[in-house]
Amino acid sequence: MSRVGKTPIVLVENTKAEIEGNEIIVSGPKGELKQKLKSGINIDITDNEIIVKMESDSKYYKSLHGLYRTLISNMVEGVSKGYSKTLEIIGVGYKAVKKGNKLELYLGFSHTVTMEDPPGIETVLLNPTTIVVKGIDKQLVGEVAAEIRAKKPPEPYKGKGIRYRGEKIRKKVGKAVISTEF
Repeated sequence: MSRVGKTPIVLVENTKAEIEGNEIIVSGPKGELKQKLKSGINIDITDNEIIVKMESDSKYYKSLHGLYRTLISNMVEGVSKGYSKTLEIIGVGYKAVKKGNKLELYLGFSHTVTMEDPPGIETVLLNPTTIVVKGIDKQLVGEVAAEIRAKKPPEPYKGKGIRYRGEKIRKKVGKAVISTEF
């Protein structure tokens, strides 16, 4: 059995979980998330705990056991606290502007890059060079943050571009200039 899969998931205050058919629904103060379950994974819900069990000890079910436990744990944390990722824009003249639910990025191109917030995701500007992506679905928050970063990833010579807060960029040494003066 998976060590991760064996540990129970504690339901925090104001969160509840239900099973409808082959789907688990976790709801809390920030919203509601759904996750479909494979046929060999069973869920036991008590007052304040969720326990994930597998049908047999085959390699296939062992691989799913820890996965579904982690997915459900992320759902519980998402509907109670939420998730966020912070992106920083580095470069002269690079900035972001928020207009309604659209994010306009000025990244040194001849055009502006416009991105619309998907349902369940909110982008917030702390200042023109700092973007915070917020939501209750951990996977969707990471995906949207990666899409924003992909518009102008940091380049290795000066480090200009969009990066995650705290991300270290390995910089390369530029071309050496040989002086011909004598």
